Amino acid sequence: MFSTRLIRLDDQAHIHAHDHHQLVLSLSGRAEFEVNGRGGEVCRMRACLVPGDADHEFAGMGDNRMLIIDLDEQHSSAQDLELLGHLFDTPRYPALDADFQNLLSYAGAELARYGSDPLLARALGGLLLRALHLRLFDEAAPRSIGPLDVGRLDAYIDQHLARRIHVAELAQVACLSPSHFHAQFKDSVGLTPHQYLLKTRLDRAARLLRESPLPLIRIAEECGFSSQSALTTAMRRYLGLTPKRLRGAD
Repeated sequence: MFSTRLIRLDDQAHIHAHDHHQLVLSLSGRAEFEVNGRGGEVCRMRACLVPGDADHEFAGMGDNRMLIIDLDEQHSSAQDLELLGHLFDTPRYPALDADFQNLLSYAGAELARYGSDPLLARALGGLLLRALHLRLFDEAAPRSIGPLDVGRLDAYIDQHLARRIHVAELAQVACLSPSHFHAQFKDSVGLTPHQYLLKTRLDRAARLLRESPLPLIRIAEECGFSSQSALTTAMRRYLGLTPKRLRGAD
């Protein structure tokens, strides 16, 4: 058996087991899974591999759209059995890189349009399985990822600076898993994402203090600090100046 389908997982938790393997991928939204006691989240950046006969519990989180591939080892070729044995020897929540996410989006669009064609569904499901297998087990597969688009990240940060920005948000903008994003960001910029966000907030606050008459509490709000005192503390600690001295400087 080999089937590929699109489905929305409802918010109610379900507990069951089946004798076929299952790959769960998210086209949009998230879902929580627990497979043989191992919990994880399915989202655009992470999949779930459910081995056959594994007890598992799952629930969708709000609006979501999942692509699910069901696989039975019966009537499978030796090559396919080897691939399935590698992928489903244990529950996994593999991270998905940007190229795989693009492939997943394409497969989802084709299934939404021609999902009634079983040959297309099988071909797309097989393509996703093979692409995932190569990423997990092929030692010759390239591990590098493209250059980080810092300009795109700066534009996003600038647009949302007045509120708290989570690193996972920036990772999603860069189409990377949070762990890969953190490592690549540090290599590219020389700062961690948290350090870079703080530097950006302080740079904007310093510019507003020099160039605008806004009161300090407004500047703190616009730059994403929780309070006027939080801004003052951060400036004193990292710039060695208080906002009052900075505003009075030539």
